[in-house]
Amino acid sequence: MRSIDHCNVISLKHCFFSTTNRDELFLNLVMEFVPKSLYRVLNHYKDMKQRMPLIYVKLYMYQVDPLSHQVKVCDFGSAKTLVKGEANISYICSRYYRAPELIFGAIEYTTSIDVWSAGCVLAELLLGQPLFPGESAVDQLVEIIKVLSTPTREEIRCMNPNYTEFKFPQIKACPWHKVCA
Repeated sequence: MRSIDHCNVISLKHCFFSTTNRDELFLNLVMEFVPKSLYRVLNHYKDMKQRMPLIYVKLYMYQVDPLSHQVKVCDFGSAKTLVKGEANISYICSRYYRAPELIFGAIEYTTSIDVWSAGCVLAELLLGQPLFPGESAVDQLVEIIKVLSTPTREEIRCMNPNYTEFKFPQIKACPWHKVCA
């Protein structure tokens, strides 16, 4: 993380190790101060049973770099350099923000999984709740299909060829005006 110096990434100021009285070793990261996380702001409005005002959504979205479409991020728990042809793990990312190819168990993917996650965050900002609130991986896929429709055989093949013969229920996409209602 020290090698990353970018305006859209929360900077690492210092790191150190500490131990407990049971000889457990912990890595401590001292990060750039950010007064509130987006998660806390969303929960504030959820507790008040309100949607975040559109002006605030716009303010958050204006923080997205218009050229690179990047936002300031902090969680690098699963960060790695993606190498074409090199296998990755498919069980990453919080469920509500997990791209369909990850749910299908893809081990080769691109940064498009991050774009999917960012879109899910934007939808949550606008709706005041997750767009795809699945309770399990299978339910997550069902929630995605209910909004976007059943993926085509070609889309499934691109996500994970092992599922191309699986018979998915044929569901049509939900109209966006209903999704955003």
